[in-house]
Amino acid sequence: MAAAQRLTPRLLSMRLLLLLVITISASIIGLIVGSMEISFGDLLSVLFSSNSNQTISKIIFDIRLPRILLAIAVGGGLSVAGAVFQAILMNPLAEPYILGISSGGTFGAVLAMMLGISFIWISTFAFIGALCVMAVVFILGRRFGELEPNVLLLTGIMVGAFFSAAILLMMTMLGDSIRSAIFWLIGNLALAKAETVYYILPVTIIISIFLSLNGQKYNVLSLGTENALHMGVNTAFIKNVSYILASIMIGAIVSVSGIVGFVGLLIPHVCRLIFGIDNRIVIPASFFVGASYLILADTLARSIIAPAELPVGAVTALVGSPIFIYLLRKRFNLIT
Repeated sequence: MAAAQRLTPRLLSMRLLLLLVITISASIIGLIVGSMEISFGDLLSVLFSSNSNQTISKIIFDIRLPRILLAIAVGGGLSVAGAVFQAILMNPLAEPYILGISSGGTFGAVLAMMLGISFIWISTFAFIGALCVMAVVFILGRRFGELEPNVLLLTGIMVGAFFSAAILLMMTMLGDSIRSAIFWLIGNLALAKAETVYYILPVTIIISIFLSLNGQKYNVLSLGTENALHMGVNTAFIKNVSYILASIMIGAIVSVSGIVGFVGLLIPHVCRLIFGIDNRIVIPASFFVGASYLILADTLARSIIAPAELPVGAVTALVGSPIFIYLLRKRFNLIT
């Protein structure tokens, strides 16, 4: 807790401002890099001049900018949710998808694909599926009115396994839609549209801000439930509200991007390695670092085999898994 006391508002603001600059820089890279290269001068012309090239303007505003904004929402939201779950469950391996919410969302999406309905309804079904699993895990994971970390984790894993099996069963009956289902399972931002960003980005930002403002309470929770109660923290309320809000955010994210793995697990650990264990900086920093990471991963995914593209979830897993193993070994070596 000594490290937490040294984090002044001025230092916190300076660090977050630096991370915001990094996110903006990653966004600029995402705007100019792709199957059609756009120079920085052309980008400035499109953004600040009315006499810009119409083709370049269409690529930036209709294709790349919505995709970058969606990457910010997905990457930032998953990272914040991962940091919060690791805090309230006191488990460093907790991540947004471990509680089965992603399986519920994917189940809803695949069910909609089987019914042959439009993308809007696929997203709606995915969101409803995620919320249903969230409610089931929440109800079964409580003890004496408070979330019990071990019970919650085991319940989430079992419920997720059940829906994963149901998804595999449905995929055998999909036919021509199986490619869309696979892209959903891997994670993909290719269907990013302005109307999608209009609701997912505000939801992610508002929930992330609320969770970030509770960073000090998560610090106190790390001392144990009894100690936290003695220090005036309503542990049942903060755990329940944090779980519900983070789960709603994950459900919204899964409904538009599918399962983008390793972001929510990896990024909070990277932030702790850089900034320390104080959740007042770890949680908001996770948003910016996660957003930057997913922007760059998606830029790589759509550029490496252009004009075709890779699912961004495959890139985050390929890049993230060795980084996470390195961080584990580094931390273990420091301890031993």
